[in-house]
Amino acid sequence: MTELVQYVTLGIDQETFAVPVSHVQEILDMRPVARLPHAPPYLLGIIDVRGRSVPVIDLRAKLGLAAAETTSATRILVLELVVEDKPLLLGLVADRVFEVAGMDDDKIEPAPEIGRRWRSDCIKGVGRRREQFVIVFDIPRLIATDAVELLSTADPALAA
Repeated sequence: MTELVQYVTLGIDQETFAVPVSHVQEILDMRPVARLPHAPPYLLGIIDVRGRSVPVIDLRAKLGLAAAETTSATRILVLELVVEDKPLLLGLVADRVFEVAGMDDDKIEPAPEIGRRWRSDCIKGVGRRREQFVIVFDIPRLIATDAVELLSTADPALAA
């Protein structure tokens, strides 16, 4: 018998995505984000989470989707990751968060190679939940190309 892995499911545009609950530290209502000069378009800026500067990524921009207005359902998922052997708190802005759902990792299919809408290198696979596809993010790979910049944004002592 395989064990269900818990994921936080979230909505971006019309799609449903999932992030392993083990990475999620907390889910916040949208709040003002301090903009950073010369930041890439997907890096909204930073927020304060209990005295720590946390860089915030706009998932829509990171995935190449058009910007959308913030609504009462917009959330920031604060994730705790280890990047290049260093801890990183990172905020991801989602249009909405649905629920914590269990999915059988054995039933998550690899990302399709043809007709995919987003880069498959940031997708762990595709599962199903309530007759809908759920795209499971590979969070470390989603931010891998930006890791050095995000680490220096989150902790000014790490900036070169």
